[in-house]
Amino acid sequence: MKKLNLAVVGATGLVGSTILKILAERDFPIENLYLLSSKKSAGSKVEFKGVEYEVEELTENSFDKDIDIALFAAGGAVSEKFGPIAVEKGVQVVDNSSVFRMNDQVPLVVPEINPEDIEWSKGLVSNPNCSTIQSVIPLKPLHDKFKIKRVIYSTYQSVSGSGLGGLRDLEEGLVEFYPYQIAYNAIPHIDSFLENGYTKEEIKMIDETKKILHDDNIKVTATTVRVPVKYAHSVSINIEFEKEFELEEVYKALEEFPGIVVEDDGKNNVYPMPLNAEGKDEVFVGRIRRDFSIENGINIWSVSDNIRKGAATNAVQIAELVAKKLK
Repeated sequence: MKKLNLAVVGATGLVGSTILKILAERDFPIENLYLLSSKKSAGSKVEFKGVEYEVEELTENSFDKDIDIALFAAGGAVSEKFGPIAVEKGVQVVDNSSVFRMNDQVPLVVPEINPEDIEWSKGLVSNPNCSTIQSVIPLKPLHDKFKIKRVIYSTYQSVSGSGLGGLRDLEEGLVEFYPYQIAYNAIPHIDSFLENGYTKEEIKMIDETKKILHDDNIKVTATTVRVPVKYAHSVSINIEFEKEFELEEVYKALEEFPGIVVEDDGKNNVYPMPLNAEGKDEVFVGRIRRDFSIENGINIWSVSDNIRKGAATNAVQIAELVAKKLK
């Protein structure tokens, strides 16, 4: 793969800095690297693969340079304003915000599931919600084999999903970022509430699941909860299939799918936990069991590092697909 000119927008933030770490880990072919951020962070120094880079202020002229791919990790308002500017100047954009996810003209990609959607990109690809990513990865092989009829999500989301402000509230016992203390607590409130009683986070999971799996007929509902865990989200997923199944078939489908590690041995206390998933890129799945309250139903438990696979790693994987397209 030829070396490319790459920009990271929001390079000093939690996701942006992790993107840089993963670019180095995966040895992404970079010719020139440009680090962009707000005026507040401009001028700071960031090290990447032994070289020190100065962070530049993001402006409307930032993409006048010869940039092949820009990874955006600076929030919705920044993506909404500067994403289209970058695309107009010929830059391929990978966006971590929710702004473009449900736009029919923008692919929403999890590389293990729908890499082919990159092909119809018009210059911008969206990275899904962190909880959605770790949920649809185990859903994909099960949907292919047994046809999913309905999904119920109940999430247990770490504070790093809120960025540095959420981590600070937990670590320092503050009530600044969240409306209530998060230490020793669970807050069933992620993103703002809508008139229908759902939060935006819940609607994201509902809508994004259908788009990524290319199936609007799946019925999906969700309750999202913030819990006092630093890194890695957990999701309890209740699934109803159209077809009959044997549990052995479910295990096999999950174990053979890329990016999934099955950890399921209740007798020996083996099951996925956030502490073990932190710093890793896999989606860990366990507590696999029949739901005896419905026909053809199961429960599974999914755990994954929300900053890595739920954001930065998935974005870099998308950038790798885009890079192949640019060859």
